[in-house]
Amino acid sequence: MTELEFEFLRSFLKQRSGLALTPEKRYLVESRLTPVCRRFGLASLGDLIGALKLAQNGTIERAVVEAMTTNETFFFRDRIPFDLFRDTLLPDVLARNASRRRLRIWCAAASTGQEPYSLAMLLQEAAPRLAGWQVEIVATDLSTEVIEKAKLGLYSHFEVQRGLPVQWLIKYFTQVGEQWQIAQSLRSMVDYRQLNLLHSFASLGQFDVIYCRNVLIYFDAPTKSDVLARLAAQLAPEGALLLGAAETVIGLTDRLSPNPKHRGLYGHSEAAARPAEAPPLRMAASL
Repeated sequence: MTELEFEFLRSFLKQRSGLALTPEKRYLVESRLTPVCRRFGLASLGDLIGALKLAQNGTIERAVVEAMTTNETFFFRDRIPFDLFRDTLLPDVLARNASRRRLRIWCAAASTGQEPYSLAMLLQEAAPRLAGWQVEIVATDLSTEVIEKAKLGLYSHFEVQRGLPVQWLIKYFTQVGEQWQIAQSLRSMVDYRQLNLLHSFASLGQFDVIYCRNVLIYFDAPTKSDVLARLAAQLAPEGALLLGAAETVIGLTDRLSPNPKHRGLYGHSEAAARPAEAPPLRMAASL
């Protein structure tokens, strides 16, 4: 792969996914895209890049973007954001939305589904308090491949060992051959949709809680600012945004500010407060 080909690929990925590749990641490009070449019968990365330049094969273009997208995830990843939901955010929403009995959550980089299903399990554990509530978990990802895996809810033994309490594996999963499948009742709680965070997501409506963890780290500063501003527009006036441990809003937007008590938790800045808008009711599940 020549320097010019690498620069074209960097520009292509930035435009299509927001991924900001630095020069030292050239080895990553070669290791992840070589299997894509084999899949489409292309002799080299140069041939693959030539196909991208022709812009005539959307399947190849999607395969390249998905191959370069990091989908590292596991159940209850980093634990604290989920303890925070159970102990603080959920009780706050229960009190705040008591009159309309509606809760909307968005997992904005859902990958293979472990994050939204972790939240679904927490909600199921809290089912008595949510009786009669309309609960919606919207889970989105750029990759159609991981979304299809998430919808199936099928995980390897290794995947269910990562972060999932044994008692919940027994309670919420059924063994299917050498894999484990999460209960249909939990799968039905999650509405999976393909979504590119670089594009408009205004049609999703507003959310009480947004998880957008460990995706902004792959964007450059202008892209981070743009995405954060648009996330703020989808966040209910007293809603909560959770970012990854290495992510922040500081210096990127004045619409959001850190919660002084909880690292990784953000809400609307006072200057950005605005009236609530009624969110659309789609794929809502009653608990």
